[in-house]
Amino acid sequence: MNTVLDKVVVVTGASSGIGMAIAEKLSEHGARVVLGARREERLRELVGRLPGPAAYRTTDVTRREDIEALARTALDRFGRLDAWVNNAGVMPLSLLELDKVEEWERTVDVNVKGVLWGIHAALGHMLERGGGHFVNISSVGGLKVMPTAAVYCGTKYAVRAIGEGLRMETAGRVRVTTIYPGAVTSELTHGISVPEARQAMDAFIDMAIPAEAIADGVLYALSQPENVTVSDLVIRPARQEF
Repeated sequence: MNTVLDKVVVVTGASSGIGMAIAEKLSEHGARVVLGARREERLRELVGRLPGPAAYRTTDVTRREDIEALARTALDRFGRLDAWVNNAGVMPLSLLELDKVEEWERTVDVNVKGVLWGIHAALGHMLERGGGHFVNISSVGGLKVMPTAAVYCGTKYAVRAIGEGLRMETAGRVRVTTIYPGAVTSELTHGISVPEARQAMDAFIDMAIPAEAIADGVLYALSQPENVTVSDLVIRPARQEF
């Protein structure tokens, strides 16, 4: 198995939860990480305590220009881009009949467009260099639809489809991994505005595994030899049924 030593890896949604755990894990193993999220104070604190070289840029993944600037930060600081982790996501759950169209729009903008903007910002450079790796964080909701989660699951199915299409189109040149987390300790439930949906999810989260479990999956995928692609990883609590 290769290592991530000296690889330059961009991670979005890095100010908390899974993104923060990924940044910590990769830095501990020698990667040079470039972190994007909206909360600059948290990014600054995280970069200040990581053991290896790191940089950050305040980033709203719904803004294409922000993602492009994040890619430039990586190139300006470290000279190349080896991997891009599309992690930023939101999960506002509600029944469709409640017609929360603003939440739908936000979910699509973050969970789908944010992934596309990451691919846009990094793919050309990777193809020019002759190699690279995208890791897209989907969800078990990208494998199974649940009530109150139609829009969320739809976006996570989209992440799955986009990643598989990218893998097929760039086979032998760029590697693509899609990771499907189950219940994980994170701030995702904070965005649920419907009390009943949030209470149901809070009960579900009682079985949650730590975000480090997903970070271990990312490390595993990025550490494979160049001729090996880990295409899909489902990582969930042992007692989670779906």
